[in-house]
Amino acid sequence: MTTPRPHAAVPAEAAASQGVRAAARAGLAARGALYLLVGALAVHIGLTGTGEQADRGGAVAHVAATPFGTVLLWALGLGLAGMAVWRLSEAAFGGTGPEGDKAHKRALSAGRCVFYAGSAFLVLSFAAGRRESGEGATDRQSRDVTGRLLDLPGGRWWVGAVAVGILGAGVWIAGRAVLRKYRDDLAWERLGTYPRRFMDVTGVAGGVGRGLVFAALGLSGVRAALAFDPSEAKGMDDTIRSFAQTPAGPWLLLAVAAGLVFFGLFSFGQAKWREV
Repeated sequence: MTTPRPHAAVPAEAAASQGVRAAARAGLAARGALYLLVGALAVHIGLTGTGEQADRGGAVAHVAATPFGTVLLWALGLGLAGMAVWRLSEAAFGGTGPEGDKAHKRALSAGRCVFYAGSAFLVLSFAAGRRESGEGATDRQSRDVTGRLLDLPGGRWWVGAVAVGILGAGVWIAGRAVLRKYRDDLAWERLGTYPRRFMDVTGVAGGVGRGLVFAALGLSGVRAALAFDPSEAKGMDDTIRSFAQTPAGPWLLLAVAAGLVFFGLFSFGQAKWREV
């Protein structure tokens, strides 16, 4: 009679943990590629005023037009799905760090899981041939969702609450970047001088740029709620273009676009050095 081996489940648990870490790093790299593309499109719009779409749909449309574009889209979508799996794991079992098991951290991870699962679905849908998830999709979706919410009882308050939440998230993202809170999630003590400098430059500039976009998205939702008009709600492309309508003109648009490029580079750095 054979004696059962003790702790037989440990290798399986270790393999699952390694799988989640691999999914996290793939997801961070995919997020970096997406932001890099969106930022580059926004820079081109700021310099030329072209009608290209500086949003997720515009980015995937450009990828699709390249050689092996469909293969790249599947890789991008699967990477974003890996990000969703990682965030789901954090929501279910807690994340790294001293506060990773706190309820508010788990709730935040759950929200991020939903967001990245939706992004992965739309990218993979485009790869599979559903082109309605392409250029301009975020603008249409923002108006459609806002219109449905406004039709509900108390719809103006629902839209306002969501918009204020997005605006607050933008301020929070930018604030954390300025305070360099991202260092808490990195293997900071093991990084050399140049990797630290790279992460600080891209982390601050990228976080502020991304935060401004989210804050402007939320502000457009507040306007839609006050005006009771879904056409006031903007997606990412319309939001990025709106920076050119400010007194700073195209220069602010270019600064925000550069911030998105920096955030893409920062995400690549996170894929390499983040503790997951």
